[in-house]
Amino acid sequence: MYRLGRSRALASAFAAPKVSPSARLQSIAQQQRRALSIHEYRSADLLRQYGIDLPKGSVATTAAEAEAVAKSIGSEDMVIKAQVLAGGRGKGSFDNGLKGGVRVIYSPTEAKMFADQMIGHKLITKQTGAGGRLCNAVYICERKFARREFYLAILMDRASQGPVIVSSSQGGMDIEGVAKENPDAITTTYIDINVGVTDEIARGIATKLGFSEQCVEDAKDTIKNLYTIFLEKDATQIEINPLSETSDHKVMCMDAKFGFDDNADFRQKEVFEWRDTTQEDAEEVRAADAGLNFIKLDGDIGCLVNGAGLAMATMDIIKLNGGQPANFLDVGGGATPAAIKEAFELITSDPKVTAIFVNIFGGIVRCDAIAHGLINTVKTLDLKIPIIARLQGTNMEQAHQLINESGMKIFSIDDLQSAAERAVQLSKVVKMARDIDVGVEFTLGI
Repeated sequence: MYRLGRSRALASAFAAPKVSPSARLQSIAQQQRRALSIHEYRSADLLRQYGIDLPKGSVATTAAEAEAVAKSIGSEDMVIKAQVLAGGRGKGSFDNGLKGGVRVIYSPTEAKMFADQMIGHKLITKQTGAGGRLCNAVYICERKFARREFYLAILMDRASQGPVIVSSSQGGMDIEGVAKENPDAITTTYIDINVGVTDEIARGIATKLGFSEQCVEDAKDTIKNLYTIFLEKDATQIEINPLSETSDHKVMCMDAKFGFDDNADFRQKEVFEWRDTTQEDAEEVRAADAGLNFIKLDGDIGCLVNGAGLAMATMDIIKLNGGQPANFLDVGGGATPAAIKEAFELITSDPKVTAIFVNIFGGIVRCDAIAHGLINTVKTLDLKIPIIARLQGTNMEQAHQLINESGMKIFSIDDLQSAAERAVQLSKVVKMARDIDVGVEFTLGI
């Protein structure tokens, strides 16, 4: 799959009986996230709303605010965390040379100093790529010392079609690493959504994790409250790492990662107002605003398709013919001229794209109307790369004639296999032309 929610993938990976946990987790790391993710400070606020204990802390968007927050905490032992939606923050580095997006601090002055170096700069981690992600805020909290650290996540599992709780006695570290080194340390508990997490289930998880006897009941309540958040907020992922028993025998969530079902945005207005588009791919945000489903990939053949299933099949057949898709792009049921223009602008904004495969079934919108929009878009944008168009459905013959008589660099092909072969062939020709600095029109003979 080209796109799969990390949380659902995680649950399914742990659920699969024939694959080792390390192998499942390795595949998860390669998947793209589908659900809304929120910043740690937002997750902390949500935990507090449900009576879950965690270190005292607050967010700051300026260095001066960071100093004030540190003073209000009233401790000489604190942590400042860059609010960037990416894993590996502690081992990351900023574009200004500062090492570490998570730092221990001992005074409001240090809070101010580090906030000044973090806010407004990009943090580069193993998950952000070389470009990094912009840090617009920092979260400052008191530093608590844990006697024991555990891992706990509540996820949706596609295989069992219900929630699953994944837990491990080895928290405070990379869970994928734990699965690889010690898979027996990970436990999966399937939840009947009609029953929920009972006292018995929660107490059993807490006991098996290794909470001390005096903390088991608090841990049980924490697990049940986390499950309540999961249900009431339409979450797809609640990941607590670490879930700790502190030196003074309190059960605390030291760090939290939340994901929410995009389809529930109409129900979860407050949660979806917390979306931070600065942490997302700018092109995907633009596409979403235009009503397009777009995901940028690493290939060089742009895809413009209507229908998610057809889009997946189009990418598959490109790969089967030796090509690499540059994107997933579903324009939906109504492939209007405006949608086609926006889609082309998104696709061609990637300089790697050497050909575009348009594969549209004209049902709601007639093929001849799609052809008109396609031709006008190519003229307006003055595209210099070949377009392979496969238009099927109502008025497809008229569409074929319009394209052939347009004089544009559009190849109208009815057969899917032939169209895919041509897309791959022309893409290679254009790449060759670019390599030897020969004009694309001359190389293609058009």
